[in-house]
Parts: sequence; structure tokens; C-alpha cells
Amino acid sequence: MQHLLVALLLSLTPSAAMAHVKWFEAYEVAAPTVPITTTLSLPYFWIGLGLVFVFFVVATLLERRAPGVATMRGLDVISSSLRRHADNFMIAVLFAFFVALFAVGGTYLTPELKTEAGWVPWAQLVIALLLPARRTRPVAAIAIVLLWAVTLLDYDLFHLLDYLALGLGLAGYLLLSGLPDGPWHARRFAVLRWGIALALMWSSMEKFMYPQWFLPLLEERPYLAFGIPFGPYTTMAGVAEFTLGFGLLWTPLVRRLSALALFALMFAAVYPFGRVDMIGHATILASLLVAIADPGREDALEVAPRNRWSAPLVPVGLAVALAVTMGSYAGFHDVIYNRGGASLALLRASTERAAQGGAAPGGFWRGNEHYHGHAHSSAAPQASASAAMQDAMEEMHAAMGRVRVTGNLDQDFLAMMLPHHEGAVVMARQYLESGHDPQIRRLAEQIVASQQIEIELMREWGRAGTAAR
Repeated sequence: MQHLLVALLLSLTPSAAMAHVKWFEAYEVAAPTVPITTTLSLPYFWIGLGLVFVFFVVATLLERRAPGVATMRGLDVISSSLRRHADNFMIAVLFAFFVALFAVGGTYLTPELKTEAGWVPWAQLVIALLLPARRTRPVAAIAIVLLWAVTLLDYDLFHLLDYLALGLGLAGYLLLSGLPDGPWHARRFAVLRWGIALALMWSSMEKFMYPQWFLPLLEERPYLAFGIPFGPYTTMAGVAEFTLGFGLLWTPLVRRLSALALFALMFAAVYPFGRVDMIGHATILASLLVAIADPGREDALEVAPRNRWSAPLVPVGLAVALAVTMGSYAGFHDVIYNRGGASLALLRASTERAAQGGAAPGGFWRGNEHYHGHAHSSAAPQASASAAMQDAMEEMHAAMGRVRVTGNLDQDFLAMMLPHHEGAVVMARQYLESGHDPQIRRLAEQIVASQQIEIELMREWGRAGTAAR
């Protein structure tokens, strides 16, 4: 019963999971990912999948029966105006989106991808101006793809894969909508929906592979989780985003209900996260509304057959989609950052600059929470400990800077050395949580042992008001 309550609360939450964490918090995309086996060992992962499995099976079984037919008719009535004017609606939203990017300035295609290039906002204004006329929409589509490619000069390829499917979905829609009426033109909404589905399925992997990125959001806005613990919340949020994204590719009733649920969750996140979230997700929200209206139903390019096999194929479809997405995410990350060497250096543009002292597109995440909220997890990444050590070093410098010099050399020495030693002990302990080198581990243990003694000694001398002679 408790598990079902967690899932229900998650479905009602204006979710941090439905906000793009990279827009609001620090991250390090080159850090090691959580092993897939760790995710597969989490009970809430399977609970979430089981609940979605039941929903999909029930929806597909009822689709051709009275309840499903009635639901489809109700959705048709509610969305009839949008279905008739879907192209005008999408073009209006895309026009407003690119004008907003021009007005805000300093970003490629999304709030997170910053740039100082002065021509980029103007290029996005040109894209907006190409949208109203049907014959120039294919040019706008090509411009979107080229702008994404130019972004590779500043950001890692793996980082930009978050936006590839969405960009291709929007570009594909614009390209096909600019073609003469025919079979290709009729598939424009299906291509748009596929782009949104793949984008959501891919981005959901962050909740499994980098759950620690979401901890700061939940620390700053704890009401978002309705008291659900960090581990179960993040895990089931990833399941919800992935499976609902997958649902966009299934039969008509499933994909329309999935789009409705996704729209409700993402729109609910607009208020707590503000204009940045609204602008950044405007194209996805508009595409989900179009998916609810479901124009071009006969050219939907859906995965499932519209027959008695649609329900039995649910677990197969989910399993294949999950395996392909998880394997691709983890495998591609490993190839680029661990096995690529110098031959793939161009794909690690921002990471290479960060290693040379330049600015990366984001910092390390805050805090030292390990994977899925489990303290001292054996799967905690070394990069997380590095980030925590960086925080400890910054706090050490801040503490030393807060010391007020009195002119008494003995007391001033003790006052400044105390935070220095305390910071060293914290850093050594953080290394011991994740570090593996035997020699460095022995050194860290010696630092903890020796400097802890010195800390107590300095505190005692400080209380006495004098140093040992």
C-alpha cells in the first residue's frame, strides 16, 4: 500500500523530474554513470514499471471496447478545434519560442546552452521569420539542424544528445509541413511525436544514471517531493518519464493518455520553476497538446499493432525500449569519456576546456549524496567525491577568510590552522569513501589520524589561551 501511495503522490507532484535539471543546477556530464545493474536492483524501479505495465495493458485491452471508445470520443470532442488547426498552433508556438530566444539572447536553442556569439540570437530570429510561410519552413528546419551542429563547438556531443531527438522532431515536422500534400506531408505530426518521445526517453536516463544531480532541487524545494524520500522519488520519476515517453509511440488511446499525463506533469512544473521552464519546454508542451488532439491518426507511425496483440506486446516493447535506451546511454558515455582517447577529443569539447582550466557548461553538483540517496553506496562515483572535496576546500578557504586577526600571533596561528586541518580531514574522509588506490588510502588514513589529534590539541591550546612551549 505504501508503494502505491508513493506512485500516486509522484503522479500528482509538480515535479522536479519534469524540469530539466541542467537549467537550474550544477552538473558534470563527463562524470561516471551509475551502473545499470544498480538501477535494476532498486525495488522502486520495478514497482514503477509494474504500475505502468498495468496501465498500458488495461488501456490497450479497453481501447476497442466501450470504455476506450468513449474515452477516445471524449478526447476528440475536447480537442476538436486544436485538431483542425494543429499546424497553425504549432507554427505560432514555434514562432513565439524563437522570438523569445532572440529577445533573451545568449543561448543556443534552449535556456541552458549559453553562448557569447552575437550572431546566434539573430539566427534564431531568422528561423522565426521563416516559419509562417509554408514554402520556407524546410529552410527553417535545415537552420535548426545546422544551429545544433554549431553548438558542438562549445558543448560535448553526449551533452547535446539531450536535444538531438527534440531538434530533429521539430525540424522533421517543419520539413514535412512545408512539402506538398501527400504521404510525406501527412506524417509530419507522427515525426513530431516521435521526436518528443525519444527526447523524453533519453533525458529520463539522467534520473537513473545521475540521480545526485536532482538532490539540490529537492533540497531547495522539498515540497516538490511531497515528503517522498530522495531515492524512491528520483527512481520512480525516471520510470514515469521514460514509460510515458514510450507510451507516445503505442496505440491511439495509450499515446493520447500518455501525452495528457506528460502535459499535466510538465505544465505543473512551470509555476515553481518560472519563465525559464516555460520557454524551454514550450515546444514540448505544444507538441504534447497536438499529440492529445491526435491529428493524422492514420499516419501515426505507431509501434504497436492495432489488434489483439497490442496488449501482449506491452512488456516486450517496454523491455526492448528500456534495454536499447539504457545500453545506448551508458555505452555511448563510456565510449566518449573512457575509451575514446585522443581520437574522440573533438566530441569532448567542453570537458577538454574544463580540464585546461576553462569554463565547463556546468559545475559539479552540490553536496555528497550518493546514488539514489543511499549513503555510503559502493556505486558512488569518484567524481561525486571529487565534487564534495572541492566543496570542502572552498568551505575551508571561506572559514579561514572569516578569521579576524587579533595581532596575537599564537592565537591567530591556531585560529587559521584549525579550519585548514578540519578541511583536510573532511577531504581525506571523502576520498576514503570512493578512492581505491592503496597508497593514497593509507595516506588519507594517516591524515585523518594525525590531523585529528592536532585539531584536538589546537582546540585545547586555544581554550587555554596559550600554545605549548
